[in-house]
Amino acid sequence: MTSFKAQLISALLRNQHLLAGKLKKERFDFNTSIPAFRERCEKGAARFGKLPEGIHVEEEMLAGMQAEWLRPGNADATKLIFYVHGGGYVSGSCNDHRGIVSKIAMKTGLPLLHYEYRLAPEFPYPHAVNDSLNVYQEVLRKGFAPENIVVMGESAGGGLALALLLALKQNQLPQPAAAVAISPWTDLALTGDSYHTANRRSVAPQDSWVVFSKYYAGDHDPRDPLISPLYGDLHGLPPIFINSGKDDELFDDGRRFYEKAKAAGVDISFRAGEGMVHCYPLMAPMFREATEALEEIAEFITERE
Repeated sequence: MTSFKAQLISALLRNQHLLAGKLKKERFDFNTSIPAFRERCEKGAARFGKLPEGIHVEEEMLAGMQAEWLRPGNADATKLIFYVHGGGYVSGSCNDHRGIVSKIAMKTGLPLLHYEYRLAPEFPYPHAVNDSLNVYQEVLRKGFAPENIVVMGESAGGGLALALLLALKQNQLPQPAAAVAISPWTDLALTGDSYHTANRRSVAPQDSWVVFSKYYAGDHDPRDPLISPLYGDLHGLPPIFINSGKDDELFDDGRRFYEKAKAAGVDISFRAGEGMVHCYPLMAPMFREATEALEEIAEFITERE
């Protein structure tokens, strides 16, 4: 049974419009200001911005991009979580993800690298996947062995992490030891049932995925596998763990990718969060289900590095 605390926090997230004095849930369209959305994400990150004690932050430019290394004390410097941030391909930065992803570094005891790939609509596909590929290659040149790397991401970053696996395969580059995707966006054609069935329960503004998809895909077919990894050839991918909340419009994106990858012979696991919202493991330790989900993810990562 879903805990009372999880239900309460989910209700608050779903009804932010009421708390702001608005009767209707926010709706995005192509007049919605993306710079204002980015600013809101940055301000919202302040609530999660406190770093856990013992995390050391190192800034570095990698492949022309701002990047950060988050290192727990006594972490094994030969191992790495290669983290791809979310934000609908239109927002996201090291600053607005630092507090969230540092919890993953602490929970696993492993160094974590995250970076600022270029964002749509200024830089649509293929910039994000090319930037990710370039940073991954830079990490390999630094001496990290592929078998000591786990690729991870959430939301659009979860989809981009899976697209990166396909780009590595396409370019005949070594795969990481494993991958983790939290509420991954794998289908920018938006064909999953949950885009309709979970719309009212979702915490995302209405039609936001429609806007984000158009901005990122641009003039390209949204079913291009490097845009929407659901449509790719998934044979030969490394072990993957996916977590998706059932009260999320992206739920079917995670579930359908799991089913297709399983059929292709991939060692893949899928956790469906009953009554859970978008990217709920990253809300740990706010409620029991989030903490348990993050612990399960951390266990998957440490077992494969």
